[in-house]
Amino acid sequence: MKTMVMRLASFKDQDSRRLHVAPSTATGPSAGAYENVFELKGTSVFYGDFRAVREIDLEIAEKRITAFIGPSGCGKTTVLRCLNRMNDLVESARIEGSIRYRGIDLYDRAVDAVEVRRRIGMVFQRPNPFPKSIFDNIAFGPKIGGFKGNMSDLVEESLTKAALWDEVKDRLSESAMGLSGGQQQRLCIARCIAVHPDVILMDEPCSALDPIATGRIEDLMAELKEEYTIIIVTHNMQQAARVSDMTAFFTTEVLEDQDRRAGILVEHAPTEQIFTTPSDQRTEHYVTGRFG
Repeated sequence: MKTMVMRLASFKDQDSRRLHVAPSTATGPSAGAYENVFELKGTSVFYGDFRAVREIDLEIAEKRITAFIGPSGCGKTTVLRCLNRMNDLVESARIEGSIRYRGIDLYDRAVDAVEVRRRIGMVFQRPNPFPKSIFDNIAFGPKIGGFKGNMSDLVEESLTKAALWDEVKDRLSESAMGLSGGQQQRLCIARCIAVHPDVILMDEPCSALDPIATGRIEDLMAELKEEYTIIIVTHNMQQAARVSDMTAFFTTEVLEDQDRRAGILVEHAPTEQIFTTPSDQRTEHYVTGRFG
């Protein structure tokens, strides 16, 4: 037990230091002036005996927006959920290969999954505010985490970063359920920000929103990437082209050893390249609407 505690402390200490280290010298599409936050090597995801995602090799750079695109069932959300160990909540799920977060093996037995989810927050497809006041929605996570500072200041800071403060500053004691759909989604982003994450994962965050609310979320993402690494799953090609710096295209193919499809990563490159001069014909066919 003592060894495990020491290793957990080491994970936290190393990760805190890594937030400020010099840029990585790694090669590939996410290299250059950006440090890699995630490195996936030979990553496969299984649900029982079924391999849903096969041998993903992917590097994701810090303080950029990376979009995961591809047809339904290709494993985009499955991979996203692996990045903060949400798949741990699925009893039949297991991971092969490696997923490293700032050099730390996310699936090492000594790594605290709760700490992982604090550092790597998630915004879901549909807004999911708690049935509490606007203030308490933001304060909930910090309270659980033992926050000792001025909670009112933290709530204001988080709502300001989520571009929601001016709309709700006179309604903080009111129920969050009374907000519009777009406001609820920004509240969920503010709730995520309140625990000071390093990464924000977004799973189709605009699919339930109208175009005006979608535009506000997209503008917000552009502002947030100055402080956070953002990974977004989206079926909206125009949205991926508008907001992301990098794009990873996934698709499915039939496994040779069984008559079932598995998700694979076809291509990961700067977004402009993916949408104008992709290196793989499958990517071209998808982004031009020929299939998927």
